[in-house]
Amino acid sequence: MREDAIRRVVIVGGGTAGWMTTAALARVLGENPTIDICLIESDEIGTVGVGEATIPQIVLFNAMLGIDEAEFVRETNATYKLGIEFVDWTRIGHRYVHPFGFYGLDMKGVEFHHFWLKGRTLGDETPLDAYSLSVMGALSSRFAHPRPDQPNSPLSKLGYAFQFDAGLYARFLRRLAEASRVRRVEGRIVDVARNAESGLVDAVVLQSGDRIPGDLFVDCSGFRGLLIEGAMASGFEDWSSWLPCDRAFAVPCESSGDRQPLTRSTARAAGWQWRIPLQHRTGNGYVYSSAHISDDEAAATLLANLDGTPLAEPKPLRFTAGHRKRAWVGNVVALGLAGGFLEPLESTSIHLVQSGIARLLALWPTRHFDRVEIDRFNAETQREYVDIRDFLVLHYKATERDDTAFWDYCRTLPPPAGLADKLSMFRANGRVFREHQELFTETSWLAVMVGQGIEAGGYHPAADVLSDAETLRRLHHIRDVVRETAAAMPLQEAYLQQIGCSLIPVKRAS
Repeated sequence: MREDAIRRVVIVGGGTAGWMTTAALARVLGENPTIDICLIESDEIGTVGVGEATIPQIVLFNAMLGIDEAEFVRETNATYKLGIEFVDWTRIGHRYVHPFGFYGLDMKGVEFHHFWLKGRTLGDETPLDAYSLSVMGALSSRFAHPRPDQPNSPLSKLGYAFQFDAGLYARFLRRLAEASRVRRVEGRIVDVARNAESGLVDAVVLQSGDRIPGDLFVDCSGFRGLLIEGAMASGFEDWSSWLPCDRAFAVPCESSGDRQPLTRSTARAAGWQWRIPLQHRTGNGYVYSSAHISDDEAAATLLANLDGTPLAEPKPLRFTAGHRKRAWVGNVVALGLAGGFLEPLESTSIHLVQSGIARLLALWPTRHFDRVEIDRFNAETQREYVDIRDFLVLHYKATERDDTAFWDYCRTLPPPAGLADKLSMFRANGRVFREHQELFTETSWLAVMVGQGIEAGGYHPAADVLSDAETLRRLHHIRDVVRETAAAMPLQEAYLQQIGCSLIPVKRAS
């Protein structure tokens, strides 16, 4: 055992981020009897706690924790998710889906979408959605797990994620973590004790007077950043000029029974509205710019566009798009909302927690807290935020909408340099590049650029390896296979009932 090893880890704050972190550390480090893992949270302090939508990486995280998927789905009232549907983003009345998985089939070493682009020049106007099993299955409310044992089927590369109740997920992870020697301490933190010489945090002090010492502190305290900002003064990188939405209302409503395995994002006059169908209810929210709409009007817009009776009063949230300038300072690491906020347009909130945990474990420190490792953590974290930011800005920038001042602002804003480069590459000859293994794949960038009306000026010349007639024949065959495979998938309702889900909707108390 190294003499300088971390022995006491303190996670400040519960909620999804806190319990994801605790469960992961318990899974990886919990068998080491010399490490004490403690989470501090107060029942007096609420969490954001709205329904959560995720992306496929959550499947890997749950598997790492050894979670039985069927049990997880039952316990969190989860539904499956095959992509995100965008309504009225390009123009009012238009919709498209950003799917998980792939489009079509690469041929002769050339990406499929270049053959699709070639087909368009030959008069085949079939939309890109028709070549995605995720899209075709989701729109018909169907779901199946991937079948890697069937390499010639579109099912072999099907991607999926979940939509679940965030509060129930945190509770589920808490039970998992507490079965692994993790300690939970109830209490409100009123002071942070720092070492006068090193500047490191020695302990946090609770309202009860109890002092909780630690070697490493993980700040999951939410927007306030109790340790990373309050004690360590990290600073904040403000991106509101690119992402002007700064408020949201969230409200659950009764389920309409429509549980398509999709998260839906509908563009509104001053932002966008989410719809997340769970087993027992539907989660909804309106993310908006307070410079372009009043709070009262935003709440009224949300309530007027629900599938069913609201189950609570709309919950207000305020935020600024951006991230801490340093997510790791001294012996404090910020995860979740304590580290930054990017609106959940592409369901990245949970993923940012997950990737931060993986990064922390990969760079797990000693009590020396070597600068080179901290700098690497901060650089990688910042790069991930930048990559996601650029992808989110694409949705606002690539629009034809000019019906409100909000959309005029978004349509005409100068894009970040990375986004501008991607747009130029695609507009030239339909090329999509994934930089440094960034979160969003070529499929994701293609889906949104095409979905939002970005026109490719050409296609890869190598696509001419197939004759015009052969290109059209193969395109027709691929979409037939996708349509037939989707039709053979079971309905998600049947899939959920098969694993023991009750699908009993919540009713508002009279």
